[in-house]
Amino acid sequence: MANIVAKNFDKDGTHSQKPHASVSVVDLISAKATRLTVEPGWRWSTDIAPLAGTKMCEVHHLGFIASGTITVSHSGQEVTYSAGEVYEINPGHDAWVVGTTPAVAYEFAGSWA
Repeated sequence: MANIVAKNFDKDGTHSQKPHASVSVVDLISAKATRLTVEPGWRWSTDIAPLAGTKMCEVHHLGFIASGTITVSHSGQEVTYSAGEVYEINPGHDAWVVGTTPAVAYEFAGSWA
C-alpha cells in the first residue's frame, strides 16, 4: 500500500455532469477528494433532489470554497460561504449558488473525516 499519493482532478479523476454542475472525484489512500463546480442558478433541491430521490441533501460535507458564493439552509438557519472559507455541513440541507459567478468547492471524505 502506498504511503504517499498525489493525484490530479483533470487527469486522474472520475467525472460526472449534473444539471448546472460538474463533479470530479479522486481516490486517495484512505480518503476521497472532490472538486464541485456549480453554475449560477444551481440549487440542490431543484437540480439534484430529483436525481437523489430525497427532499434534502443527505450527505455530510467538509470542504473549502475556492471561488464564488453558496448559501446553505439547514434546520431553519441560512449560512452563506464565500471564496476562501472552509465549511462543514451536516446531512439534511439545501444549498444554492448566490450571484452570477460559478462556485468551485473542494471537499474531502475519508475514515479520518
